[in-house]
Amino acid sequence: MGKFSVRLKNAAAEIFVRAEARGAFRKLPAFEPDFLGEYPALAILQENFQAVQEECLALLGRRGDIPNISELSSQTSSGIHAIAWKTFMFKSGKFIDENCALAPRTAELLRKIPGVYTAFFSILEPRQHITPHWGYWKGFVRYHLGVVIPGNNADKQCWIRINTEAQDRARRDEIEQGKKYYWKDGAAVLFDDTFLHEAANESDDVRAVLFLDVARKMPWHLSLMNRFFLWLAHMDESVKRIRINAKVADAEVVSELE
Repeated sequence: MGKFSVRLKNAAAEIFVRAEARGAFRKLPAFEPDFLGEYPALAILQENFQAVQEECLALLGRRGDIPNISELSSQTSSGIHAIAWKTFMFKSGKFIDENCALAPRTAELLRKIPGVYTAFFSILEPRQHITPHWGYWKGFVRYHLGVVIPGNNADKQCWIRINTEAQDRARRDEIEQGKKYYWKDGAAVLFDDTFLHEAANESDDVRAVLFLDVARKMPWHLSLMNRFFLWLAHMDESVKRIRINAKVADAEVVSELE
């Protein structure tokens, strides 16, 4: 990403941070389970959970072919991404048709939901910890649907924790004062990834969550601005490279066969 693009991205991010601070749109709590009033189209995923889970389980059977998140770009090659964490990506700005052909029912559901910019199965191997970090883009809300949760989290070993008040970026230890959410199969939650957060799979089995970034509900003028900046960001060569690197091994061959 060029210097101008980075400066523009940072300036745009600050616009939305300030807009939220002055009450232009709602600040989310740590976890928002009752989101369908604002984002009704997301209901289709829980309504068709069994189909989503079946396709995810089939993919987990060949997860050696699914790229690690660290392989997607230079921006995901270190830090929080340098763990055993795989992504079966449906969409990064644009749908990845070759991957969608490997999970067609889930892809069809996703195509019916407006405002989805990123969509993937987030596959976290056993005994992995995603360390505390902040996202940067207030123009998104993040959606998680528990898809394959070991033991349906009876032992509370698969979780995400958020501190909505931790502002000092030198104080990651403030995550300890955050709230935890424990994924369940078929249960969904919405949150703001610009808050300090971490996640873990402390079990002995793989964990999979359907992960979406959805355009945030805002006043019309901010929504237009958000759509413009997101369009610009997804035209960047670094995002195009993510779409290429996210393709599952031999996905093109499978797509042709189908």
